[in-house]
Order: sequence, then structure tokens, then C-alpha cells
Amino acid sequence: MSTALLTDHYELTMLAAALRDGTAQRRCVFEVFARHLPPGRRYGVVAGTARLLDAIEAFRFGEEEIGELRAKEVVDSDTLEWLAAHRFSGSIEGYAEGELYFPGSPILTVRGSFAETVLLETLVLSVLNHDSAIASAAARMVCAAGDRPAIEMGSRRTHEVAAIAAARAAYLAGFTATSNLATGARYGVPTTGTSSHAFTLLHDDEETAFAAQIAALGVETTLLVDTYDVLDGIRAAVRAAGPGLGAIRLDSGDLGSFAVQARELLDSLGATGTQIVVTSDLDEYAIAALAAVPVDGYGVGTALVTGSGAPTAGLVYKLVEVDGRSVAKGSTGKRSRGGRKYAVRRHNRNGAMTIEVVSSGGRAQALDGDRALQIPLLVDGRRPHEGDPPQAQLETARAHHRAVMASLPPAGRKLSRGEPAIDTEFVELSP
Repeated sequence: MSTALLTDHYELTMLAAALRDGTAQRRCVFEVFARHLPPGRRYGVVAGTARLLDAIEAFRFGEEEIGELRAKEVVDSDTLEWLAAHRFSGSIEGYAEGELYFPGSPILTVRGSFAETVLLETLVLSVLNHDSAIASAAARMVCAAGDRPAIEMGSRRTHEVAAIAAARAAYLAGFTATSNLATGARYGVPTTGTSSHAFTLLHDDEETAFAAQIAALGVETTLLVDTYDVLDGIRAAVRAAGPGLGAIRLDSGDLGSFAVQARELLDSLGATGTQIVVTSDLDEYAIAALAAVPVDGYGVGTALVTGSGAPTAGLVYKLVEVDGRSVAKGSTGKRSRGGRKYAVRRHNRNGAMTIEVVSSGGRAQALDGDRALQIPLLVDGRRPHEGDPPQAQLETARAHHRAVMASLPPAGRKLSRGEPAIDTEFVELSP
């Protein structure tokens, strides 16, 4: 399916004007970065890169797309002819998916003619802003959860296509499973799910409902015990399944108090191995508040798929170089730094990150402990090596994220409002 119309009208009008005045073939560099992180956040997480590369490969103006533009008179016939033959032939470098970023980090660099690079703005930002926002929120939730697993279950709280991207981003950032079957099929993310209150209400009483679920799924299943009275529900669950019941789920009320009571009751009934999973509008702060409570796992929905208060990463796509000449936007409050950027992250002897150095005019001198952050993603329009399947790409990004989080200073893991975990130092070098 073509992604060519997943763009803004003004990108085509700029293209048409540039083709007409002869500037369309000027060599340009666009960069993607965040001027600042959402208020109080310590870091961001790059996500969506693999999805974006697939979308760029599908950025083709076929007969249907050209026909739509012609019928709506969006651009002139010369521009339509150019679009019909267009294939992105530029180069893209960027931070690896799963990498952390900070204010000013050049997480994506797009190089090519003005014509082909300007067309990608909306596609790039729509993918990266959404996925990075979800992954950034998910990473905070995973930190709050500690060793306890977190399950993504927000499909019913967002757009049906966004739900797939959100579940993928959450898994990249450390969630263990999703309720979304399409994400499982497309990306190999483990899926899980049991029942809702409707299943209990369907039956004449709780114990009958629990017995039916166990007959279908086995005693290892998770029973939802708070349709009526929580403690009565737990007793009915253990009567139906016996002490080998896999887990119960609490989805309402004072989760901390109920979890303590549930653990005591389960143990008294001999179900000492039965786990307790909690859901119900959890975010990173609610998860952290349950740290001392006997809970074994979390199910997170609305807060996750909406970025937990930051539904966009705030990334921008700015022109920084034209024909080798540095250019920059100078508007008050929205200034940008001109020139193509290079980024390295410095670490101390213990492997903890200390500062991000972003240089223009060339690469900063490498020191012991430096790690270059940008890698080639597309070279002359092609991926530099044969692409791995989507499942393998996601697992690679997940592993990279886990390794990078291990180098984050302890202060960066705090949920309290604060400055970015490390500073960004900007250096201008002579070419």
C-alpha cells in the first residue's frame, strides 16, 4: 500500500514551486530533533525507525495517487509527472531504534535533493512522534515496575492502527506482552488475555463463570474476581480451580488494599502460588505506588497509548544545510542550529553515560568511553544491508534499549520532575 498521501498538502506546493524556480535539486540536509523533552521527563526513547523505513520504501505516487492529485488540482501537470517517477534516492542516518535521546539530539538526518527530502517531513514526524512518545512512557512504566512484568492492553483506547504501533513501541521499551493480536501476528510480540466482566455477568453466578473459563483454558488461567465482592470472588475462584489457580486480576477499587487482602486470603486457602495482576487506569506513578504491595504484574492501557500525558514526542524536522551551507531558523522561541550534526555519548569508567556531545562542521574528537550514536539507515535510497524480518528488527531494538537503559545514571530513572538525565553539549568545529 502506498504511503504517498500520508503527507501534508503544503509539501507538494513547496515541491511545485521549487521545481518551477530551479531550486528543487539543491542538496539539502534535514534533521529531526526535540527542542525539549516533555515537562519533567529525564529522557526520550527513539521508536518507530523500522516502521518509518518501510513507509519510505512504500512512498510511491502510483496511478491512484496521481489521479487524486490531478482531480483535486493540488499541483500542476509538471509536478505530477515528477511525482509519478519519484523514488527516494537520498541517504538517512539516525539513532538506533531503542536508543535514548535528549534535547537537541539529531536522532534522524535526511540528505538528498530538496525535492525528495521536503516530501518526507510529515511521514517522518507522524511515525517518530507517535512511537517515540509511547516508548518513552513505556520505559518509565517498566522502570517503575522493576522486576514485575507489564502487559500492554490499550487497543480499546486508541485508533485501531495506532494500537498496533503502540503495542510494538511498548514491547520495544520492555513490556512483556500485549493484548493486541495484530501486533502478535506482525511483530511476534507475545499476546495474552482472559476475560472481562461481561463473561462473568453472562453466567448465573461467579463460580459457574470461573468453571467455564477453567474448562476452556485450564487452571493456569487468570480469573477476574472483582465483578461483585472481591473476597467472595477469590473464594469462588479457588473453589473452581483449586489451589493451583494461575492468577487473579483486580480491576477496580483501592488496588493496593485489595491486593494485600487478596494475598492473605489466597495464602489462607492454600493458593500460595496464585499470582495477583492489577489493571484499571494505571500509569507509571500508580505502578510505583504499588511497589511495596504483593502484586505480581500490571496491565496498562489508556495512559500508555496516550503517552502518559505526553501524546507526542515534540520532534521537529528542520532544514539545516543547503549545498553545504549552514542554514537555521532564527524565530524567537523556535531557533534551530544550522549545519549537519554528529553525535557521540560519553561514559564514565563504570559505563554510565555522562554527556551527549553534538558537533557541527565535523565530528568531535573521540575520547575513551565515547559511543557514536548515528548509524546508516538508507544509503542512496537503499538499506545498507539485507533487512531482517520485522520480528527480528523489534527484538534487536528491544535488546539495544535494555542495554542503553543499563547505562542511564540512577537519577535518570526517577519519576519525579527534573532536568534531562545528562546534558547536551553543542560544539561548532571548523570544516
